[in-house]
Amino acid sequence: MTFHYQATADMLIAPLLAEGQFEAQEHQKRAVKQVSFPDPMCRKPMPTEKRKSYPIVSESFVMLPHPNQQQQQAIHRPILASKSTNTVATVTTPTHVEFQTTVEEANWTRNNSLSHRLKVANRLFDIMSSQSNVDHPLCQECTDMLLEALEKQLEDVSRERDCYIEFMKKVKDSRLSNEEEQELRKQLEELQLAEEEASAELQKLQEEEKRLEKELEGLENQVERLDDEEDEFWEKCNEYQLNLDTFQNERDSINLKYDHDVKQYDKLQKTVVYNDAFCISHDGPFGTINGFRLGRLSTHPVEWNEINAAWGQTLLLLYTIANKLKFQFQNYRLVPMGSFSRVEKVGGDSVISYELYGTGDFGLNRMFLNRRFDHAMVAILSCLKQLADFAEEKDKSLRLPYRINKDKIGDLSIRLQFNQDESWTKALRYMLTNMKWILVFASRANTANESETSAK
Repeated sequence: MTFHYQATADMLIAPLLAEGQFEAQEHQKRAVKQVSFPDPMCRKPMPTEKRKSYPIVSESFVMLPHPNQQQQQAIHRPILASKSTNTVATVTTPTHVEFQTTVEEANWTRNNSLSHRLKVANRLFDIMSSQSNVDHPLCQECTDMLLEALEKQLEDVSRERDCYIEFMKKVKDSRLSNEEEQELRKQLEELQLAEEEASAELQKLQEEEKRLEKELEGLENQVERLDDEEDEFWEKCNEYQLNLDTFQNERDSINLKYDHDVKQYDKLQKTVVYNDAFCISHDGPFGTINGFRLGRLSTHPVEWNEINAAWGQTLLLLYTIANKLKFQFQNYRLVPMGSFSRVEKVGGDSVISYELYGTGDFGLNRMFLNRRFDHAMVAILSCLKQLADFAEEKDKSLRLPYRINKDKIGDLSIRLQFNQDESWTKALRYMLTNMKWILVFASRANTANESETSAK
């Protein structure tokens, strides 16, 4: 049976009537199999992903009418015409097959119903769709778009084919001779050998890199350790600097104090302390030491307490000068005890003590005490002479104003017994004058010794 284009169009646009439910189920199945979106240019959905679907064997063919049905169709049915063809020829059949014709007419009527034709058309479209990536049927616009896409694809494939042909031509034209091939093989071997050498060198370099990385890691650790040590060093350095600044401040303060003390010491060195400690002067006919008069006159009576105090200061001065000059008296030892000082005479194992102080008592006791007092004064005069001889020996320019000879000084006796008060007082004054000269010598000697010590 031949279907014309007009008949196919009639089947597509004819109302479905009783077969609507069947067609709805078929559309639902196709909607489940694929996801589609409507094309505004065509009423047929265009798939986004096409999966080929092949019909089962029982539905893969088209039911065509029997040849006798064509004859009966020519007699009893109108001929289906198309716009592209005129008529379909009719075939007559003999009259002796009337019963058979009736059965065939029934089959023809069933096969040419609207439902059957739609089913056959849908099956044909499914077969066509299964053989390509495009669903059928297509409208004119979609067909044109499809043809345009296929032509573009054909052009791309043609250009690709031309490229392959050109490449094959170049390959055929660039065939090498045996000598060139051998030369290339030789170069290939050389390159492979160079590659092996380069690979070996690369392996060595990689090993060297690993070694250097380990060394670098060790150096970085060492750098970190050195950084920590540096931080610790600078911390200690700052602490030391603070301590140094504190020490320098203390040192500067001590130096200032030292300079002040040195200046004060120099000032004190230049000061003659003996003159301040033992002030020897005179008060009229009396010689004085620290304000105490030494001697007595009938016209100017002096208390024995004052005289004894003056003798105590005189003995202390003589004792101090001897110690300062590191001089040792011979046969005598001075014992300073203020107003009750003594002079001890040392001879072998025996020691005789003489009191260097007088008393105002009368009688034999006074005579006995005055005798011991005279021995003490003579001993003081002897010690003064020894110290004067030592001073004159040290300083040749030194000459005492009054010479001392035994118990006399300046031809005047220093004894109190059997002597006049005026002579005794004058002798004591001469003694204090010589004592002052010895005091000056001791002061100069002290200054010289301290200067030498400072220079050293």
